[in-house]
Amino acid sequence: MRLLLASGGGAGLGLAADSHAGNQKEEALADSVRVALSRAITDSAPPKVRIDDIDQRIKYLNWLADMSERLARRLPDRQVRIEFLETLWYESTRAGLAPDLVLGLVQVESAFRKYAVSHAGARGYMQVMPFWTRVIGDGDPAKLFHMQTNLRYGCSILRLYIDMERGDLFLALGRYNGSRGRPEYPNAVQSAWKQWELKR
Repeated sequence: MRLLLASGGGAGLGLAADSHAGNQKEEALADSVRVALSRAITDSAPPKVRIDDIDQRIKYLNWLADMSERLARRLPDRQVRIEFLETLWYESTRAGLAPDLVLGLVQVESAFRKYAVSHAGARGYMQVMPFWTRVIGDGDPAKLFHMQTNLRYGCSILRLYIDMERGDLFLALGRYNGSRGRPEYPNAVQSAWKQWELKR
């Protein structure tokens, strides 16, 4: 698989409408974890996908077409929608996450609004808290409104939490939202995830 560059689109600034948008907690991280996350964030491998295996390419194109059709009402600009889906697919698979899980999380967190800001200050599609840019990035929270940067941070952070919780997605989602141990947020994401599963 070879990967090529794609650019981002735009949307309006506003508070995240969904009450599930969370407040990730700043936690002490081992130096090795911090370094690994920092490398994951700064690796600038671009997100446009080119797949040489024909069967995998057909599967990906079917996913892209299906998701684009479903997302058209929420992201009406086709170019923005395709760039968003290509980037989300790239960043989620890069982090070892199911793209439909990430679509469900984005739906719950920001309702697919690039410039969403929660009451807690979380930003963008995946509602990433600004402290993460200081902990593992370059300290510029404005970059969390850039499509690829936001999706890369969000996917990398969710992957970290899944690893910290030893594969327990319920607890990892709660940690992502700052509500670890409570069922509302994990249940909402898992319900939204089912809506984005590829129809066979």
